[in-house]
Amino acid sequence: MIVIQLGVLTKIISAYQYLFIFPTSSFIFARFYYRDNDMRTAVYSAYHFERPYLVEAAGTRHELVFLEYRLDRATAAFAAGCPAVMLFANDDGSAPVLDALAAQGVRYLALRSAGYNHVDIEHAHRLGMRVANVPEYSPYAVAEHAVALILALNRKLIRAHSRVRELNFSLDGLVGFDLHGKTVGVFGVGRIGSVLVKILHGFGCRVLGCDPVQRPELCERYGLEYVPFEQLCRECRIIVLCAPLTPQTRYVINKDSLALMPDGVMLINVARGGLLDTRAVIDALKKRKIGYLGLDVYEEEAGLFFYDHSEDIVTDDLITRLLTFPNVLITSHQAFLTDEALHNIATTSVAALDAWEAGQKAQYEL
Repeated sequence: MIVIQLGVLTKIISAYQYLFIFPTSSFIFARFYYRDNDMRTAVYSAYHFERPYLVEAAGTRHELVFLEYRLDRATAAFAAGCPAVMLFANDDGSAPVLDALAAQGVRYLALRSAGYNHVDIEHAHRLGMRVANVPEYSPYAVAEHAVALILALNRKLIRAHSRVRELNFSLDGLVGFDLHGKTVGVFGVGRIGSVLVKILHGFGCRVLGCDPVQRPELCERYGLEYVPFEQLCRECRIIVLCAPLTPQTRYVINKDSLALMPDGVMLINVARGGLLDTRAVIDALKKRKIGYLGLDVYEEEAGLFFYDHSEDIVTDDLITRLLTFPNVLITSHQAFLTDEALHNIATTSVAALDAWEAGQKAQYEL
């Protein structure tokens, strides 16, 4: 049975076995009545595109409470009565928020993301919380999106499409370059970076990599050359950021590293916004040091990405400045957004709940 309540309207449909309640436009509650001992879970930042995957993965085993709110100190109270919480990439998992969750009785944190820099893992452990992430939902999705940004910027596809829609079939200003034979740098050769190396090899690129952990098979089969970061900056016409955000990688793209790069370099970031200093990047765009910029992430994206602000006045001066450049292409953290990735995120997150409910360690427990 589904009960949908919107304002004073209540509609009962005998078709499924879960309950949806909409008290306001920004709060969604979904309850599953299958058994008494399920793992009741508050799902923060629950976007419409992912809910069907989570519902299917949970099946009859768990009670899910969908919240469109981002997790922060103010919204932590909505986890009351839930021993488990699911977080998304832009939720706030800092120590004060974890304290608030612990006060509500939360013991388990299932992250619907590979990265976990938004969660204070050590503090969670001090509180006795158990944490798991989804380290490999689809490296292909993100790597392929990086290539899509490269191609769209290089061949000026957005500008070409806009022209044709206005019946302007001129080719002036649309000249690109062959990827074949170009030197491309991959900063962070983990799961995503490894897939990207293989794709770039298929284009006939010379690929340089920078990562503390080297994968010899990529060198043997795909010609990857591991080099220091400074050399990667100097020699690459295209640089793709695929590394996690750590104290060591924060602002790795800054005024000094940009100065090492060739004029007109293409810079792509599909990892974490904090890898690059946005102010330094804007300055490099103005000086034409950066010739192309493709971003799927932004250091101040929390509260901005994933939401419709088309009727709002955006007060973030950095993102509005970036959007004025014709050689900048920004997508709103959608690199992961494929059917396969959403399925894997949901099943892996729910598998952590299954393990914890059974008194076991989750497969990807941190």
